Amino acid sequence: MTLRPKLLTLSSVIYAPFRVGEHPTSMRFLRRSLRFLAAVQLLPALESGEETLVGGQAVLEGVMMRSPHAWGICIRRPDGTLATHSEPLERPSEQHKWMAWPIVRGCITLGHAMALGFRALRYSANVAMEGLTAEEEKKIEVPGWALALNVALSLGFFIFMYKFVPLLAATKLKNVYPAFGNRFAFNIVDGVIRIALFLLFIWGISLWPDIRRVFQYHGAEHKTVFAFESHDPLTIENAQSYSTFHPRCGTSFLMTVMLIAMVIYMMVPATTFWARFAFRIALLPVIAGVSYELIRFAAKHGSSLFAILTKPGLWLQRITTQPPSDDQVETAIAALNEAMELEKQRGGELVIA
Repeated sequence: MTLRPKLLTLSSVIYAPFRVGEHPTSMRFLRRSLRFLAAVQLLPALESGEETLVGGQAVLEGVMMRSPHAWGICIRRPDGTLATHSEPLERPSEQHKWMAWPIVRGCITLGHAMALGFRALRYSANVAMEGLTAEEEKKIEVPGWALALNVALSLGFFIFMYKFVPLLAATKLKNVYPAFGNRFAFNIVDGVIRIALFLLFIWGISLWPDIRRVFQYHGAEHKTVFAFESHDPLTIENAQSYSTFHPRCGTSFLMTVMLIAMVIYMMVPATTFWARFAFRIALLPVIAGVSYELIRFAAKHGSSLFAILTKPGLWLQRITTQPPSDDQVETAIAALNEAMELEKQRGGELVIA
């Protein structure tokens, strides 16, 4: 009898059963598990964290769409059929008014979007596994420890790769070339190294065909959101006429974070390695909040000076979004329809940028 893990969890990724005679099945499961873990690391780049607008996220073989009070997801099963699911969504700023304050709302919304993004990835991973029943596909409850562990791992990876390594490299260069000891020059070097590492990571992972498919679904999500915001009927033909580059994309957010960080770090008087490293961690919420406000403003004022700051993120979307097929756009439209149907039932109103 062949054993098959029913739900994808961190423990099932690590302890997936391997038995003689089921090598192809095990390899398929391992491949899906690696896709899942890679997508978790890409969460900030794939999702658009905005609680008052329609947005979404590319997942494994599908798209999650979010409206202010609901979210819907559509995944294409291995047999070509579509699996859909929707749930109500509470807006943090409606529960606690202080969460709607500028700067603060950026940090709260980002955390909320990351948690929802992980749940959506979990659902997509379940559907991607062959042999699950419809009821098993919908078991998307995520244990608190699993969510906390994934957030901790992602945050740890981010801090190590984009805070510790660039700072260490810039410090070594300063020791060799004293001219980099100037606060302005030091943080420029630190920022350039950080951006270079980020670009290298995005480019490297984009070479993986499975992740390239995720980027195609990312493009389908953007096209569908554009069509909705333009008040066009949600058809495949209409959506395909729009660009895959969207200013509220998580890719633009991450690039804005890195650019804003360079400016903010120049204002910090710290001179030792560990003092600089401590400030880089402590200022993460401030940088995220400021970046969120700039992205939000730029999305509503496309010709403003601040919109120029989002241009590098739009350029980078040439990698993180790819032209989707009609089937992929169909999936994105179905996901948005799921979210909007539940949004209407809850009496929600949308604010379109």
